[in-house]
Amino acid sequence: MNRGTVVKSTAGRDKGRHLVVVSCEADRILLADGKVRKLSKPKQKNIRHLQLTQQTIDLDQIHSDKALRKALTMLDLI
Repeated sequence: MNRGTVVKSTAGRDKGRHLVVVSCEADRILLADGKVRKLSKPKQKNIRHLQLTQQTIDLDQIHSDKALRKALTMLDLI
């Protein structure tokens, strides 16, 4: 899973929500959506609880939570 990949949560309180991969650790993925989970405090999630999508967002162009929300909205995911 690469940085900027859009995923869908399949388990937990955020089930059904689309999030963006901020970074990858050993067995955990750090995710943000700019609304509930900010870029400054991403959510840790097990990779087994995520469903990959074909969409990606260039996080080098995204510097704020508002820009991240706008990018997800443009993909019709929010």
